[in-house]
Amino acid sequence: MAADGRATEIVVIGGGTAGVRLAQRLAANATATGTASEPAPGPATAVTLLGEEPHAPYNRVLLGEVLAGRYGPDVISLPPAPGTVRRGVRAVRIDRAERLVRCDDGSAVPYDRLVLATGSNPVLPALRGLRQPERGGLPAGVHSFRTMDDCLALSAEVRPGTRAVVIGGGLLGVSAARALAERGAQVVLAQQGEYLMERQLDRAGSLLLRRHLESWGVEVHTECRVRGLVLDEGEGDPGSDPGHGPGRPAAVELADGFRLDAELTVLACGVRPRTGLARDAGLDVRRGIVVDDELRTSDPYIHAIGDCAEHGDRLYGLAGAAIEQADALARSLTAGRAAGGAARYTGTRALTRLTLAALGGHAPQVPPTERPSGPLDLAAFGETTPRPGDDVVQLTDATRGAYRKVVVRGDRLVGGVLLGDLTTIGALARTWEDDEPLPPTTPLLHLLTPDGGS
Repeated sequence: MAADGRATEIVVIGGGTAGVRLAQRLAANATATGTASEPAPGPATAVTLLGEEPHAPYNRVLLGEVLAGRYGPDVISLPPAPGTVRRGVRAVRIDRAERLVRCDDGSAVPYDRLVLATGSNPVLPALRGLRQPERGGLPAGVHSFRTMDDCLALSAEVRPGTRAVVIGGGLLGVSAARALAERGAQVVLAQQGEYLMERQLDRAGSLLLRRHLESWGVEVHTECRVRGLVLDEGEGDPGSDPGHGPGRPAAVELADGFRLDAELTVLACGVRPRTGLARDAGLDVRRGIVVDDELRTSDPYIHAIGDCAEHGDRLYGLAGAAIEQADALARSLTAGRAAGGAARYTGTRALTRLTLAALGGHAPQVPPTERPSGPLDLAAFGETTPRPGDDVVQLTDATRGAYRKVVVRGDRLVGGVLLGDLTTIGALARTWEDDEPLPPTTPLLHLLTPDGGS
């Protein structure tokens, strides 16, 4: 509660997972300050959430399912955020002296505490032909894959047989390629690195993932650098297929001169924290907005959480970290700090998990008999590449397309990769997150058995 007795005005810039979770936990923690005999006197905080997107807040992780046509946009909506939610409003400036957030609609929103949950922007690679200022930005038919609008625009253009090139073989690129294949597109996935999902998987796991994608009809190119886009400079026909026309991509050109035909191009080249507001306001910004263990920026009245926040020289970019940061900040900001005391955020041990559903009936280029019989589940955590002296245990089941591997350093589990069979992931994740010594009498192989070695 503010010093004058009114509710503390907390303004959150960002309507994604981090911002919505914070609003929910603030409301829950404020309610918890009362008891059955002595209820809370009233709201200690008043939360205003500013969301730049016009859509209701949604789970960004599931955009691939929307693109694939498995879910409608409403299905991936997040639970409503308590407080005042303003959609389609962009914060353009932070006035730290007056403690105001100035928005693009001319309004000014006062705050006692400001939380930056601005997320991240897609990285747009330096490709020849990518930027088209005279056409208003990206060429027609070229899309990033980060927001609901990106997803809906892609969905409106893809047709069975559409030639689509996805640039980037990370988590987002793999999800986009899989979703486009579900819609019947002829998909090529171009990855500059040596193998897919390099940040999460080891070589063996990545090769298994590649085989699954190829069995779904996705053509995968690794260790290839994209040079630029080759645009259609013809006259065009207003009545022709929307995949053709002047200014649209006709091909993606690789550094060696090879061209991949492309009616649609998807840019999935990673993300970069959105720090412009913070930088313009004079806050400490390195790769992200620098925060301490109480998630405070260099201004004690301003906090940052989620993809935009840099804590302990680390950027997470994962939903799990955003949720943990939101929970910790909510405890610190709750009036009276009655919801567990002032929380200190010490970092997140992040686990990446992805499910690629079995291919449906929309992809005629892949005969049903040649498709995988079920979905591909994968999970990765910690350090998947061993150091000298580490113990490594791995099991491969070629028949079932399953692969499991753990890395043990001394008496600690430090990382693992599982594809196709996640029966042990719960026990492994708990062991890794708790960072407790492994029982000295337990054979390491038991870590990969269904009981997790217990």
